[in-house]
Amino acid sequence: MRVISGTAKGTKLHSIDDLATRPTLDRVKEPLFSIIQTHLEDANVLDLFAGSGALGIEALSRGAKHCTFCDKSYQSIQMLQENIKKTKMEEKSTVLKEDYKKCLEGQNKAFNLIFIDPPYKLDIAVDAIKRILNLKLLSQGGIIILETDEEERELQELKQVEVEVEVYDKRKYGRVKLLFIRERG
Repeated sequence: MRVISGTAKGTKLHSIDDLATRPTLDRVKEPLFSIIQTHLEDANVLDLFAGSGALGIEALSRGAKHCTFCDKSYQSIQMLQENIKKTKMEEKSTVLKEDYKKCLEGQNKAFNLIFIDPPYKLDIAVDAIKRILNLKLLSQGGIIILETDEEERELQELKQVEVEVEVYDKRKYGRVKLLFIRERG
């Protein structure tokens, strides 16, 4: 796993060899960042369920202003901090070792880009999206990118969200599905 483009291009990132974590593969990251490239310049990013931090670090490398990384795993936080240091992104990063609910409740700013990549089996992605929208943590014109292997389940649950959202793009890479979500308005 490596940083694909930008100021930290080519830097190899640490990842956990564990079945509970699934780092976003380069073959998924490359098209993902091509799609959102125009939204990265000076963006305020939230990498929820950050794991190794590969998505947030890639965003910073490509021009995002700041990234808040959140994960509740001690092992993930240690690895994430090593990756941030290795890519020299300390000044642009905030790392929180918290449950996603506590992390979201503690935010006092809106984000332009939010990556949501929770452990698939937990079925908490849409709950995180509901909380983000209810707490008004998505800036006007902001985007939520959800990585899942349960597209139909997520789409059905998104219909129950109080704030109207639209899935304006969907991409499939093997088992992995990316849903690009924004508020209707």
